[in-house]
Amino acid sequence: MTDLFQNPLCNAEDLGKAIPDHELGVSVCLPLWKHVIGYEEKDPDIVSKFQSGYPRFCCPPAISRLFAAAEKEFAAEGERCLVFPRVVHAQRCIDFIQGKGRAMEWKAHDLGVAVFPAESYDTARQFWRFCGECVSTRQACDALGEHKSTVTEEEGRAANRIIRERIAELAGQRPEDVFLFPSGMAANYAVHRMLTHLFPERKTIQLDFPYVDVLKLQQKFGSGAHFIPLVKDSEYEDLRRIMEDEPLAGIFCEAPSNPLLKCVDFKRLLEIHDFTRPETPIIIDDTISTVAHADALKVADVTTTSLTKSFSGVGDVMAGSVVLSRKSHHHAAFSKFLTAHADHELWRGDAVALELNSRDFIQRANTMARNAKLLAEHLRTHPKVDRVWHAATEGGRGYEYIRREVGGYGCLFSFTLKNPDQTSPPFYDALRVCKGPSLGTNFTLACPYTLLAHYDELPWVESCGVSRWLIRVSAGLEDTQELIARFDEALAKI
Repeated sequence: MTDLFQNPLCNAEDLGKAIPDHELGVSVCLPLWKHVIGYEEKDPDIVSKFQSGYPRFCCPPAISRLFAAAEKEFAAEGERCLVFPRVVHAQRCIDFIQGKGRAMEWKAHDLGVAVFPAESYDTARQFWRFCGECVSTRQACDALGEHKSTVTEEEGRAANRIIRERIAELAGQRPEDVFLFPSGMAANYAVHRMLTHLFPERKTIQLDFPYVDVLKLQQKFGSGAHFIPLVKDSEYEDLRRIMEDEPLAGIFCEAPSNPLLKCVDFKRLLEIHDFTRPETPIIIDDTISTVAHADALKVADVTTTSLTKSFSGVGDVMAGSVVLSRKSHHHAAFSKFLTAHADHELWRGDAVALELNSRDFIQRANTMARNAKLLAEHLRTHPKVDRVWHAATEGGRGYEYIRREVGGYGCLFSFTLKNPDQTSPPFYDALRVCKGPSLGTNFTLACPYTLLAHYDELPWVESCGVSRWLIRVSAGLEDTQELIARFDEALAKI
C-alpha cells in the first residue's frame, strides 16, 4: 500500500484509485478539477476509471459484484437487487419504494436482499444513499468467498463491546447508551426514525448549513423539515416563532458545521428552547469536532458521529454511532426504541478493524486538530487566499460552550482563493495532498466540496453563503511545515 504521507494520490494518473489504495478504501482519487466536473456530469471517460468510491454514492467493485450475485440468485426478468447488512434494512428499502418488491433473507450470508422492478432502481439507490444502511466491502468480499474473514463471531462481539466502552468513556456515558451502525448516515437515519416514531406528524428543524444528506434525509422522510441556515442573526427569532407555533420532533445541528465550520450559539438556542418547547430533543452531530475535543452532550439529548472519519482515521472501514445523554428526560424512551430497532453490532470484520484503528484516536485527533489550525492560520495571511473558515474563528461562543478544557477544533477547514474562477482549478491540480471525498483520515485529504456535494443546486447553496469555489481540507498527521510548504507550492503556481 502506498505511503500517503510522502506519496499522496494527487496526480492525473491516480484518477479513480481508491484512497487508501486497496479495495477497502472508502474514498476515491479525483486529482484534477476537471475530474470533479466530469464525475458530477457522469462523463464515462472519468467514471469508468473508478476503482472504488465513497460507498453510499458509488458502489465499490466488491459490492457491485455482490449485487450481481444476488440478482442472479433472486431476481426474475426485469428485476434488480440491492444487498443490505440485514433483512430489516432491505424491508425498509422496499417500503421506501412504496412496496414495489420484496425483502428476502440471504441465509447463506446472513444478509438482506431487496428485490424490486428495474424501473425502481434509482429510487432504491436513493434509500441506500440517504439512509446509509450499506453492506460493507469486507462483508461483501466475505459473502462472495473472495476474502473470507478470519474474525470469529466471538472476536466481533468483543470488538463491538470495546468500541462502545471506548466511546462511552470519552462521552461520559455508559456503554449501553452507545449504539453502533454501518455508517454515520445510518446513525442519523436511526435517530430520525426514532423521533418520527415517537413524535409522529411533527417536523424537524435543521439549524445552520449542514452536510448535504443530513438535510435531505429530514426533507425526504417523516413529515419534512424547517431549514434555518443562520445566515443572518435574525433567524434565531425565526426559530423562536416556529417553536412557539408548533411542536417539533427534534432540532438537528452540527458542531461545527460541514463545510463552513460554524456553530449554533448554544446558549441562545437553549434560552429559546427552554422557554418555548423544552421537551423538544436536540440532536448534535459531532463528527468534525469529535468527542475528543467537544462535549456536545452538554447541550444535546443525542449525538451522532461518523466513526468512518477521525475515530477510524485509516479510511478503510465505515461505521457510525449514536450516544444518548443520561440526563435527557427522553433517555428511557430513546433507549427503549434503539434497543429494539438499532443494528446493535457492526459486522465482525468491520468491528475488529475499527477497534484496532481507534486505539490511538485521541492522539491522532489532537495532531490533526493542531495541523488544521496552524495551516488555516497560515493560509489566512496568504495574499492569494480570499477567506478561510475554521472552527476557532467561525465557531464563536457556541463552539466554545461545548469545547473541552484542553480541546481543539477538529481536523477540518475550508477556504476560497481570490479570483476563484481562474485560480481554483490550477491550485487544486497542483496541490500535493490526497484529493477526494471524505475527511478525518490520517493523511491530509482535500476536495472542491461544494461541487462534489451540491453540483445540481449551486445557486441555492451560494444563497446560503457557501461558495461554489470552496475547497475543503481535512488535515492529517503529516509534519506541519511540510504541509504548509505543499500548500505554498501550489499557491505559487497560480
